[in-house]
Amino acid sequence: MSVDGYLDDTRPERLRLSNAEDFDRVDQVRAESDAILIGANTMRRDNPRLLVNSPERRAQRVADGRPEHPLKVTVTASGDLPADLNFWHHGGDKLVFTVDSAVQRARATLDGLAEVVSTGAEFDWGRCLDELGRRDVGRLMVEGGGTVHTQLMAADLADEVHLAVAPLLVGQTRAARFLGAADYPGGPTARMKVLEVRAVGDVVFVRYAPKERA
Repeated sequence: MSVDGYLDDTRPERLRLSNAEDFDRVDQVRAESDAILIGANTMRRDNPRLLVNSPERRAQRVADGRPEHPLKVTVTASGDLPADLNFWHHGGDKLVFTVDSAVQRARATLDGLAEVVSTGAEFDWGRCLDELGRRDVGRLMVEGGGTVHTQLMAADLADEVHLAVAPLLVGQTRAARFLGAADYPGGPTARMKVLEVRAVGDVVFVRYAPKERA
């Protein structure tokens, strides 16, 4: 995120907050993960492929008996998931979590591209994570966006937060933020445990344990 807490600006093209070193750090975390999750809004806006880019890391995954790329997961309440997005046409298996009212729409659009699962009449993060656990996902990497981050943090479901702060100021109130308003566990005085702080080029990387609050 930027110093003032934004994930992007309001221009059509993506604001690149990270540097090459930090992108490589992210690639390592992807390679260590069993699944990568993004929200549907992030998918539509950024159109990412969500791959492990390093050939060496992909080869190591295969040598370890794992798929070349982690399972790719998205969540949607509307089922509005265009079939031409990069997400569906690169990497390995894809999984969609949605609600009962959107299942048929998503399945019709993504026939042959992804498996679609409903968590019930309303979206349920607990059911979503339980289903991933049944599929042997031990480590889930959540890459955004702000709505997903906010929901998971408010529900106290994140084990770690990896925060990379870029030396930029966005200052646009309509731009996407890392976190939104919510009733976070412990309230505004609960201090999360810091696990790691280091410079990655001109980006500052901080790793928090949000469940360990004082």
